[in-house]
Amino acid sequence: MAHLWQGVIQEYSAFFTHNILDNIVTLQEGGTPLIHATQLESLFADAKPTIYVKFEGANPTGSFKDRGMTAAVSNAVSHGAKTLVCASTGNTSASAAAYAAKAGLDSAVLVPTGKIAVGKLSQAIAHNAKVLQIDGNFDDCLIVARELSENYPVELVNSVNPARIEGQKTAPFEIIDVLGRPPDIHALPVGNAGNISAYWKGYNEYKVARKCDTLPKMYGFQASGAAPIVLGKKVDNPETIATAIRIGNPASWENALNARDESGGLIDMVTDDEILVAHKLLSKKAAIFCEPASAAGLAGILKLHKQGMLPKKQLIVITCTGHGLKDPSWALKESALDVSEFEPIRVANDVSEVAKVLKL
Repeated sequence: MAHLWQGVIQEYSAFFTHNILDNIVTLQEGGTPLIHATQLESLFADAKPTIYVKFEGANPTGSFKDRGMTAAVSNAVSHGAKTLVCASTGNTSASAAAYAAKAGLDSAVLVPTGKIAVGKLSQAIAHNAKVLQIDGNFDDCLIVARELSENYPVELVNSVNPARIEGQKTAPFEIIDVLGRPPDIHALPVGNAGNISAYWKGYNEYKVARKCDTLPKMYGFQASGAAPIVLGKKVDNPETIATAIRIGNPASWENALNARDESGGLIDMVTDDEILVAHKLLSKKAAIFCEPASAAGLAGILKLHKQGMLPKKQLIVITCTGHGLKDPSWALKESALDVSEFEPIRVANDVSEVAKVLKL
């Protein structure tokens, strides 16, 4: 009999505490595709890697945030919360609003001035969140959100909430369940740094549970205009086209450093141009349509290979964190198209004419 996926809390209930298990709020998140990207492997012929892409854009609201949000909102319901609040550059707001709606809670999202992808903001609005735009960047929004939760009856559901990490740690469980082992290298974008921290936690918990014998090296990649961990200092005005990782003072900075150091991995930065090249390659060669920030992991692996720093014959998993429909404008820009000006090629209602245009 086919198994209907129940969501990450029920599927991995042994790895959650009762405060999360007692009132589960789920949209059946998780169970996302792990795609063998054979055409991407051809880009690294001399290194001969095996590459899989964990496509988190297939989650209910289109990003990895749903894994953490099911846990955070379930925990909030368990202790009687009525309103959720988050700071967001987009994906967290969409997820928080959706899970609040499922739980029958109110939600408020604080977004920074400008540069919020419409695909993300529209989700929060659709799920009836109160959207407030704060004068400042993401880090300013998070400060206000923290102060709200400390002084008013609201639950903060950003990744500073420990329950978020508990939910996000389940992605490595799925990877090991499919591959039968952890990868040698796990590459992913780094913004607020909660995800790299959660992945490392998940891999370690599965090893303790004797579900695997080894651990991967964690390779995190920030955008060069928003790379505080790489630079070793806060970036006051982060700037990158990869809005989901446009963060200058990551909340999980220390945990990200621990994941890097304990795994023997690295945290590096990639330029916007490198991100857009990887973004296009994921669409063209792996059939994965992701938002620009999601391509940072592949961009970083490409950069390391170009520098001769990518070890040979490695099993590599790259996480793509969000769906391309979150921020579709870049796909059109990369094709030198303006969506407002795009028109299809007009052809007569005749098969030979269509064939001629297609050069068949």
